[in-house]
Amino acid sequence: MNATTARNKLYALVKLVEEEGRATLITKHKVRALLAPLDRFPAARKTDAFPAHVLSAAQRDFGDLVTLAAQGQPQVLLRNTTPVAVLLPASSSSDAPSPDSAAPPGAATAGGAVNSQGSTPRRLATLGDAIGSVLTGGPAGGPTFGLPGLDTATGGLQRGKLTLVAARPSVGGSLLGLAAARKTALVDHGMVLYAASGPNRDDIFRRLISAETGGEYARLKQGRLTEHEQNVAHQLVQAGDLLMIDDGSDLTAEDIRETAPHMEGLALVVVDRLQAAHSARLPLSGDRLPDASQVLATLARALHVPVLAIVDSDDPALLGLLDADVTLTLAPTEDPAKVQVTVAERDFGTLGSAYLQPDLIHARFLDAGAASLGRTDSPAGPGLWVSAGGTEALELAEAALPYTSGGHQGIPAALTHELAAWRTAVAGGDQEALTEILPSLLQAAAAVAAMPDTPEGHRLATALRPYGTPVSAGTAASASQATAAGAPVQAQGDSGQAQPDAAEEEEYGEDGLKPGDEEDEPEDHVFPALKILKDSVGRSKMHPIKVIRKEERDSGPWPLISEHMDGEPRWAHPDVTVTRVPHIRANGKRVRRDKIDVPDSFGEGVLCLIDRNGSFPSACSAVPLAPNKLLHTGPLDAYDKAGAGIYLIDIPEWTRTDMPHPLGRIIDRPDEDGRVWVTTPHIKQLVKLARDNHLGAMPTIHDSWTGKANESLFKPFYQATREARTELVQVGGDPYKAYKTRLSIALRLLWPKRPAQKSPFWRPDWRMSMVAEASVRHWTVAFQAVQERHKLVALRNVDQAIFWTPPGTPPSTYRIGTGFGEVKRKFVQAGETILEGDD
Repeated sequence: MNATTARNKLYALVKLVEEEGRATLITKHKVRALLAPLDRFPAARKTDAFPAHVLSAAQRDFGDLVTLAAQGQPQVLLRNTTPVAVLLPASSSSDAPSPDSAAPPGAATAGGAVNSQGSTPRRLATLGDAIGSVLTGGPAGGPTFGLPGLDTATGGLQRGKLTLVAARPSVGGSLLGLAAARKTALVDHGMVLYAASGPNRDDIFRRLISAETGGEYARLKQGRLTEHEQNVAHQLVQAGDLLMIDDGSDLTAEDIRETAPHMEGLALVVVDRLQAAHSARLPLSGDRLPDASQVLATLARALHVPVLAIVDSDDPALLGLLDADVTLTLAPTEDPAKVQVTVAERDFGTLGSAYLQPDLIHARFLDAGAASLGRTDSPAGPGLWVSAGGTEALELAEAALPYTSGGHQGIPAALTHELAAWRTAVAGGDQEALTEILPSLLQAAAAVAAMPDTPEGHRLATALRPYGTPVSAGTAASASQATAAGAPVQAQGDSGQAQPDAAEEEEYGEDGLKPGDEEDEPEDHVFPALKILKDSVGRSKMHPIKVIRKEERDSGPWPLISEHMDGEPRWAHPDVTVTRVPHIRANGKRVRRDKIDVPDSFGEGVLCLIDRNGSFPSACSAVPLAPNKLLHTGPLDAYDKAGAGIYLIDIPEWTRTDMPHPLGRIIDRPDEDGRVWVTTPHIKQLVKLARDNHLGAMPTIHDSWTGKANESLFKPFYQATREARTELVQVGGDPYKAYKTRLSIALRLLWPKRPAQKSPFWRPDWRMSMVAEASVRHWTVAFQAVQERHKLVALRNVDQAIFWTPPGTPPSTYRIGTGFGEVKRKFVQAGETILEGDD
């Protein structure tokens, strides 16, 4: 190609050099130069060693640069400050004499270049070169995840290759990127570039603290760190110079490509993340992903480092377009405690798989079946040594960490003390100390009627079982232990509610439905709730879609909806003590009930128990929902009241200690980015709280599935249930019980959980929007009372509130009565057993 043509096409030729390694022979009269990749002349990477020119200047002076290069003076071409190509004398590579004098023109020299009729010379390697490289180069793998099962399946992250982590939202794909970054930077002391298009640098740092300490990520998002976590944070800062974060929604693959070469000793590039859904605000999204993937693959080859990119989809069509060297696909299993990771290479297909244990609350994965207890070389401090206590001892020590670190409460101080001693003994490998501690630890555990009904509580209860301690989370241990259950349990923040009774769990499954419930009531039934509900939906002029087809339920918005989106508050004031005690109901059934003790600082008063009437049917008066299909509307700049559906948001900071978080138990289940899916009632609640300055700002809506909003779909049903209640509550007895039973069944049939359960409905979004609306109303009235200086002691479910008030004086924000929206009230002394329902 002559110099004039090359000048005009310079930017395109340089792109070929970067992305394909193609060199171009350039002629100018009788001189020739080669526009070549940097690996032809590695010294050119040091821009101060040779003349260097930015591309715009090089294009202007291109003829002169070709002459200088032909005379033996290499000319380096720069994009901004980064070397991207070099002009060399053509004789230095393409015209080099062949050591094989018998070789025909254009043939490849041994270990050299092939010159095809004066066009692009290519560097070739002999088989001997390749074999020698394999034999002397050591293991092919590079950085690892620090998860033995996965590292065995992958052989580590391979240098020079693009590895893709493919996972649907909420499965935990980003956490594998974090795991590799943690292991490489904090343990192996390698330099990591963490390019964050999704999370920001604060999110990443909180995840590191959460994963290193076992602290709850959702709590860290609110800025509440224990002393132990603060110490670890300072240690991570001191050790964190090897983890460099480039965040921002405007991040492009080209930005990453330009930054990486300037990082000396770079060992790993993590790209978190590629978003499958198109967003005008995110360059790394939508139909721009295939091009971005190619840029990242070229970067991996050029720098000979592994590039690990996370994509928030496991769609095979998309993965095919991204064309990564290695793909790790994460998929949930039937066991919620396991995620399967399938390892596939582009040229060979599936090579193997591994199982991981998701620990999303602590922003990490664990090896399935084996709990890692830390590392002796972690910057967070020495890990726990694998002692003679065996796997069970290690698991118990790990399960104890959330409580011994101060990150969680909810168990007696005596048990916390014993667990701390156990961790110390495991860390030191002191088998004799473990033997001495065990009896007193089991005695302290036996005094607890139930562990907190949280993931941490469940894990601790499970870890105690191998030692013969039948304590469980949320259920009575045994009759003798129930008797010993006078040990107080401190209220635990937003999750401080006393646990539900095992005896009251649903007989026919988690939704309480049984075969036949879907059938219409007889003509003479006291309250044909299901008929009324179907008629209410059928009246709508929006032609509601009552049932989502089965083949559609495993995709789109439906897998994102869970019972935790109800937002029910399960909270007790942090200064009160809640104790679960045994109680025998009138029918002889053994249950557990609460005793609440308040501190002297509360002053004189009694416990005022508030019970809201008909919370669910009352909420049906105006539930914001979408009668038709939910469409993927992606990130939103602001909530649009014309729409309704589900929204992915950051957990807003809530610093008040006299009220639970407005999202209730939703905040207990964040995804790996610390975000949660909520329904429209909670979005509207947050908008109002932000407008009234109770929140610092309305959280960002990162994703959404919405449809046209409607608030009157269930209104005829509400009116019918209200009229029937007015009449039947006076009658009482069996008619009133039958009314309540069919009312409950009708609303549960909006979303039957068991596939075998028949129903005229299958709309999870309708069901959860209705329950969320009830939760929001319950929380809002309690908040009004607190703003009027009433002392809230506990707020639970969608209908129970407990205040500390003067005798006979309920908060004025509640209306006493038997109708919808009204409440019943009762007064008990602190320390008395609080009875419920039919007790």
